[in-house]
Amino acid sequence: MANYIAIVHKEAKSDFGVSFPDFPGCITAGKNIDEAKDMAQEALTLHIQGMLEDGEQLPGPSRLEEIMSDPDYVNAIAFLVVSVPDAKPRTVRVNVTVPEMTLKQIDAAAKKRGMSRSSFLVHAAQNAIQSIQPDASA
Repeated sequence: MANYIAIVHKEAKSDFGVSFPDFPGCITAGKNIDEAKDMAQEALTLHIQGMLEDGEQLPGPSRLEEIMSDPDYVNAIAFLVVSVPDAKPRTVRVNVTVPEMTLKQIDAAAKKRGMSRSSFLVHAAQNAIQSIQPDASA
C-alpha cells in the first residue's frame, strides 16, 4: 500500500479543495474537511486506476518535508496522507457465456470508448456495483 500526500486549500466562500503534488490534474473538493478527505481518497483511487489502465507508470510518493518546503503549498491549511491499495491488483481470467448479439454490442461499445472488452466489462460491473452500494469501496 502506497501513501501519497494531499494538499488541502481553502479560499474565502469556497469548498475545501484538495490536490496531489504527485498527480498533477488530480483534484477534488468537499464542503467540509471530512468530505474533502473522503473525496480525496476516491479521486486518487480513480486517478490511479485510469493511469494503470492507460499503461502509465505511477510516481513514487513524495516526502512530506519536500512538499511542505515547496513555496506552491505555503498556503495549505492541511496535509492529508491518502493510502491507496497495491497499484496492480491480481487479475483473474474468467469464462463467461454471453449471447452473441450482446457480445457484439459489448465489443462495439468498448471500441467506441477505446477500451478492451475486459476493461469495458469490468467498468460496467463496477458501475453497477457502485449504483447498488454507493458507500462500498472497490
